[in-house]
Formats: sequence, C-alpha cells, structure tokens
Amino acid sequence: MNNQLRPMAFRLAVAGLIAGYAASSPARADDIPASLQVPPGAVLTQKLHAVGVQIYSCGAGKDGTGRFEWVLKAPEADLSDQAGHKIAKHYAGPTWEAVDGSKVTGEVMARADSPTANAIAWLLLSAKPAGSGVFGAVRFVQRLHTVGGTAPPDGCSQASAGKEVRVPYSAEYRFYLDKP
Repeated sequence: MNNQLRPMAFRLAVAGLIAGYAASSPARADDIPASLQVPPGAVLTQKLHAVGVQIYSCGAGKDGTGRFEWVLKAPEADLSDQAGHKIAKHYAGPTWEAVDGSKVTGEVMARADSPTANAIAWLLLSAKPAGSGVFGAVRFVQRLHTVGGTAPPDGCSQASAGKEVRVPYSAEYRFYLDKP
C-alpha cells in the first residue's frame, strides 16, 4: 500500500471499529466472567471507551526454538467518556494517563478470551495510581468488550524481524476505587 493511502486506510479501519462498538448491544454486568470481577466493595468511578491500536513487533519467540512471532510492544489509544470528551490516553506499561495529569499503571490479575472473534482478551488489572485527579485513587481496571487488536494471523519470519504493525482496536475500560 502506498504511503498516501495508508492514513486513509487507518481512518477507515478506526471508523469501522467505532461503528461496531456503537452497534454492539449494551454492556450487562452478567456478561463479565467471574474471574474478571472486581473484589467486593470496589466502586466504579469511570467507564471509558478506547479507540486506538495495539502495536506488535516481529521478533524471535520466547520459546528458544528460533521461531519468529508477533510480540505486543505497546497499546496506543485515546479514551473518551460517553459524551465523546477525551479523558485519557493509554500507552505502554500498561498506563492510563488522564488529561489532568493523574496516571494509573496496571498489572494483569486475570484474563479471559474475548467472546468476539479476532479481539484481544478481556482483563482485570490491579492498579498503582500516581498523582491526584481522576485516576489518583484507582485500584482496579477492567478491559472489556474488545473489538480487534489481535496480532496478525500470518506469522513473521527472520526476514521481517523488527517490523512493526499497528492493529486497530477498541475496548471499554472500567476504573474502580476502594469503597470509601
């Protein structure tokens, strides 16, 4: 694909993800697997919609066989509230940084395959907040209702080592505080 068509193709892919998210059925509490439930007493503080990319790089597999595979390098997404206002950005760590400067870094506690084909896993993460603001006291993060974002189905090889791909995705992120 030539360099002039690449930005247009990316915008169309992201628009498709947004349309798919908008057309999906409303989230229900009972569609979240038990393994991804937050501890009793956790209080939902933010429910944000993310649109962005999962960035993969081609490299030697961790199994030591000399096989090459796509490895997640980092996410890159904007998170918005239901009115469409940008609230935060999401990047490597995994880290979520609010426009007010507060941040939260997550560590995966549990994962479940997405019920949607070719979508990244749903997650429950413990959170380490930094700063004061919307993320200043967050203790848990859920990634749910994902669309897209999986590594390319075709493998990578030594010839493509170091190559990066940016795979469009969307997700719902829920941020929880400890019960006051």
